[in-house]
Amino acid sequence: MFELFKTRAEASGNTEVKRFETTLEALDFINDFLKEENIQDVAGSYAVWADGPLLKQIDTKVMEKKFPGLSFNVTRELAKGARVGISQLKWGIAELGSMAQDSADVEQRLASALSWIHVAILPTTKIVANLADFMKKMHPKEYKYMTLITGASKTADIERVLALGVHGPDRLVILCVDDLEVEGA
Repeated sequence: MFELFKTRAEASGNTEVKRFETTLEALDFINDFLKEENIQDVAGSYAVWADGPLLKQIDTKVMEKKFPGLSFNVTRELAKGARVGISQLKWGIAELGSMAQDSADVEQRLASALSWIHVAILPTTKIVANLADFMKKMHPKEYKYMTLITGASKTADIERVLALGVHGPDRLVILCVDDLEVEGA
């Protein structure tokens, strides 16, 4: 299931998919990634990280000291000035290379849609085969506002010229984590 998801997601353009056996390996990657992206306390260089189950495993105060431009309090202003937005998604759909995000939480929407680079954390165990399988997992009482994310933002609305990052991030990095548990999913 993972290989099909990776192939389809990366085919959508400006998307890279990485797989980690443990959350610790994924957190090491995120640390290195934030360092590479030169996250600092300057507009355009911020990083925002929306609340999610993975955050229960880290000391956010230590992370904020290490990266002064990183905030776990996602506001519209910070997200607009963010180079990197990190959010945790609930489902992956292998056939589409898409992810499903519970977008009822405003912080999740801001972190995933307003930053230039979206780092999406996805439990590998929550990748399903197709849209029909995904819909079987849905229950209207549990999920009121779902967003499907397929690749980085792109459009060719104007004179059929491809433009990246117009309606969202121009780069998507998906971290599939084998041992990551999801609450309520």
